[in-house]
Amino acid sequence: MRNVMAVAGKELRAYFHSPIAYLVMTDYAVLCGFVFYSSTAFFALQSFRMEAQGGMGAPPLSLNEYIIRPILGGVLTVVLLFVIPLITMRLYAEEKSAGTLELLLTSPLTDMEIILGKFLGSMILFAVLEALTFLYFTVLFIYGNPNAKPLIANALGMLLYGGALMALGMWISTFTKNQIIAGTVGLHAFLILYLLDWVSAYSQSTVGQVMSYLALTTHFDNFSKGVIQLSDVVYYLSVVMLGIFLTARSVEALKGRP
Repeated sequence: MRNVMAVAGKELRAYFHSPIAYLVMTDYAVLCGFVFYSSTAFFALQSFRMEAQGGMGAPPLSLNEYIIRPILGGVLTVVLLFVIPLITMRLYAEEKSAGTLELLLTSPLTDMEIILGKFLGSMILFAVLEALTFLYFTVLFIYGNPNAKPLIANALGMLLYGGALMALGMWISTFTKNQIIAGTVGLHAFLILYLLDWVSAYSQSTVGQVMSYLALTTHFDNFSKGVIQLSDVVYYLSVVMLGIFLTARSVEALKGRP
């Protein structure tokens, strides 16, 4: 575990010694801020309209349903498809480009320690981004009264969703020494996994159901509602383990090259 943490620390230092971490965090904070402001402004407008109409017997609008869930289950799931490739594109591609991969692979560390360390380092950076997201939601608790319990499921779902993308992006990074190519391929792969759920809108065949099940967003919906289902947790953990396994196989292939 000490070796894994050492590699994770090295990755974090690499992120913050370059513009990547600051660029990603700034872009993400600005996007989250804009989405949060737009959602709260729309919520306030709808609330004023209901008050002006005397409520019409309708229950008060829910902050969870009108702000938190649309942000997490809608906008940010798409935003992360673009943000996470910026984090993962350098994990192995930069090592190849700098010529340090051979030195890393011949170090006293095992391949799995290196892989887990890189994954953990990138996940810590992602956890910082997730903390920024929920920092905005604290405003709702200061000026409103949202339900806090669903946020636990929301936070877990976002962490698992990001972890699945991170593991796949790390694997894609092993195929090239060009970070731009790694990021672009990762983005396209994530978009395909995101759009697979569209098949269920026009096909109820076995193939359509399988493609819908494989879609990343299908399993995030319950988390955005504040519901934690074991099947959704297992799905994301399976994708994480698959990404780590494929990365290990790719690293073995790299070591076997002349």
